[in-house]
Amino acid sequence: IIWLSIISSAKGKQGYVDVTQAKMEKEEKKSFATEVLLDIDGTIGQTYGAKTTPHFFIISKEGKVVYQGAIDSEPSADPDDIKKAKNYISQALDELIDGKKISIAETKPYGCSVKY
Repeated sequence: IIWLSIISSAKGKQGYVDVTQAKMEKEEKKSFATEVLLDIDGTIGQTYGAKTTPHFFIISKEGKVVYQGAIDSEPSADPDDIKKAKNYISQALDELIDGKKISIAETKPYGCSVKY
């Protein structure tokens, strides 16, 4: 599994970071992302239709989007809500690894809007 964290925020807009800031944030937040990519012109985000930060996409080894949407079922920033949430990403990855069809392939993403 390769996890790419893509920051699609234009320079001068909320959420914009440069390369140095992106590296520091990855380290400070102890991110498990394989790489952090900067999408300053929004090409990647717009190609996939990313609407929020975060907006998750799981792409199969064949290059097909097999899941897109929220990380979980609780549209909240409260850490206590994680315990009662259904984690869509974990479920989709487990199904994908087991060779099963993704049972929930799309959900409504939640978070701040992407600032293209």
